[in-house]
Amino acid sequence: MRTNGGPAAGAEGVETVVDRGRFPDAVTPWDDGEWRRETLGWAGEVLAGHGLAETGPREVRVRPWSVLVRFRTGGGGRDAVWLKAGAPSNAFEAGLAGALAAWVPEHVMAPLAVDAGRGLALLPDGGPLFRGLLDEGAAGPGAWTAALGRYAEMQRRLVPYADRLGGLGVPGARTRDLPDAFDALVAANPLFDADERAALLRRRPLLVELCAELDAYGLPDSLDHCDLHDGQILSPAPGRFTFFDWGDASVAHPFGSLLVPFRAVRERYGPGHAAAMVDAYLERWSGLGPSAAELRRAAALAVRLAALGRAGTWFRLFPGTPLADSHESSAYWLRELFAGEWPPVL
Repeated sequence: MRTNGGPAAGAEGVETVVDRGRFPDAVTPWDDGEWRRETLGWAGEVLAGHGLAETGPREVRVRPWSVLVRFRTGGGGRDAVWLKAGAPSNAFEAGLAGALAAWVPEHVMAPLAVDAGRGLALLPDGGPLFRGLLDEGAAGPGAWTAALGRYAEMQRRLVPYADRLGGLGVPGARTRDLPDAFDALVAANPLFDADERAALLRRRPLLVELCAELDAYGLPDSLDHCDLHDGQILSPAPGRFTFFDWGDASVAHPFGSLLVPFRAVRERYGPGHAAAMVDAYLERWSGLGPSAAELRRAAALAVRLAALGRAGTWFRLFPGTPLADSHESSAYWLRELFAGEWPPVL
């Protein structure tokens, strides 16, 4: 087996390359030989059942929140099948992947197999990564606008399933619960000294007030990806987009999903393109009562409040993983909650 180095044979006689990134101390089940045998054996049986055979080395990406194994299955080793194993706190992703494939199949990848009890999903190659198309100049801000419109359509389709999403184990981050989540995150983060913790808590009444305002618009909760950047979207064909990697997801106000793409598009292409993307997204939420101006105000509120979701997701890790990075990232998002204009102008 190779770990960030030269190739070697794994336990099954297949060359395996392991990438631990900047997390060499992450504690994951990949280091458990029995887990590897059982999990890779399950994946091998599924591949065989689909008439697929490995044609190249396995590539393993070990992170504190998941283990990802790439099986090369195509001619020349170009095509692939992906095995994903989530940490216990985001193991719901496997069952969620299966449910989304049934509920909104045109927006997601259909897994080859799911073992929801063990948090395992085996996924096919879904086509080009949106990020690659953007970097190559084959797509631009207009594609982002189209992608967010499609994403909003998916969220509206999922509104009737909000309670069932919770039943699958998808965490809840509904607007009414955010003040309590804020209290817990501020209290638990050791990076805040007494003065900064007190300063954050003094802003709590504003948080409560704006949560109440957002709730008053009466927009329904849905699935929030919570980290919808260009590396979490595939573009298998022009004008088509597939959304994946749901380990940070929650049942929440849908407009919180705008936080990450709004920042990305504004930084890369400018505020005008970001505003056009928001318009395309909000257009899919018309007809529910709020006016266009009220939808934009709700989006501004939800985007800022979504910082709390980002602050919480950094702790969905395998048990035993050092938490220094998580505390730093969570503290960043808690500080962002009250940074700059409140709420921001989208």
